[in-house]
Amino acid sequence: MEAFWISLGVVFVAELGDKSQLMALTFATRFKAWPVLAGITIATTVVHLFSVGVGGLIGDALPRTAVTIVAGLAFLGFALWTLRGDELTDEESAKARRTTRSALIAVTVAFFLAELGDKTMLATITLATQHGWLGTWIGSTVGMVAADALAIAVGRVVGTRLPEKVIRYGAAAGFAVFGVVLLAEALM
Repeated sequence: MEAFWISLGVVFVAELGDKSQLMALTFATRFKAWPVLAGITIATTVVHLFSVGVGGLIGDALPRTAVTIVAGLAFLGFALWTLRGDELTDEESAKARRTTRSALIAVTVAFFLAELGDKTMLATITLATQHGWLGTWIGSTVGMVAADALAIAVGRVVGTRLPEKVIRYGAAAGFAVFGVVLLAEALM
């Protein structure tokens, strides 16, 4: 159960202000919320299942202290990545709005491709090196879908003007805290 809650929290925070959250907002302006959420859920389920598999193999193959140090450094890297920010280009935004294929297929494919190599995928791999695969998989998937659902809901209520700087700094601080805690755990 611990793996579920940690993964849910970390991935939820990682997703705040992320490019895929911006994609969710953009798709929600074109399609109904349910097909967008279903597409996000399908893509996230598949990508995060692969991620926990990779993370589990790495966690089993390497010494625990080494994995903890690498995980701590990775989270500090995620903090810097988050501070740098993610933005949708005008072309990506226009493509999301003008797609004429089925909403479910369009969103699923777009999110699957966007998540490959994204920080939430890397965070899920990192978490799976430390925790059980099932709890990490379910928690990371729920965390991402919840963050994207929040983006869609907030976007519909207040428009696309979100306090991006505050979200970015808060998410970066969360990653930094996780990184420092992991490094402290490894060194003690």
